[in-house]
Amino acid sequence: MDREFHEIYEKYSSDLYAFIMRMCRDEQLARDILQDTMLKAMTSADSFRGGCSVRTWLCTIAKNLYFDYLKKAENRNCPLDSVPEPAAHGCIEADIADKDTAMRIHLLLHRLDEPYREVFTLRVFAELSFPDIGAVFGRSGNWAGVTYYRAKKKLIELLEKEEML
Repeated sequence: MDREFHEIYEKYSSDLYAFIMRMCRDEQLARDILQDTMLKAMTSADSFRGGCSVRTWLCTIAKNLYFDYLKKAENRNCPLDSVPEPAAHGCIEADIADKDTAMRIHLLLHRLDEPYREVFTLRVFAELSFPDIGAVFGRSGNWAGVTYYRAKKKLIELLEKEEML
């Protein structure tokens, strides 16, 4: 089993690290989350049912660990107004590329209900195709595309609402 995880680490660690870096933009945090992800994958390998690719499974674990980190940081009274306002809301994917707005969008992402939050995360951060996202949920690629569009629209509405306050 150790050999299998070594092979998984060798095969997926660089992609997984890049995925985590796109989320957090912090090298040390990305390394920590990568190690925590691999540890969690190793200790919970029995829970992997094969409904998605190993890469998707690892990205989901990493995303959840990063969101847990954000929740803990938010609970340390990180005021939302300390995060700079995004410049424009036409292309939310471009906003995420900007480190300053990424934190704000991550915090707002937690306000979305499922499956919107998960579909948006898998599309933007894990860069999965709509058919792959649909497969994760046991649905079609079209369902994933529509759900992503609705999640994006809800996030834009939340961003605009925050600006009005």
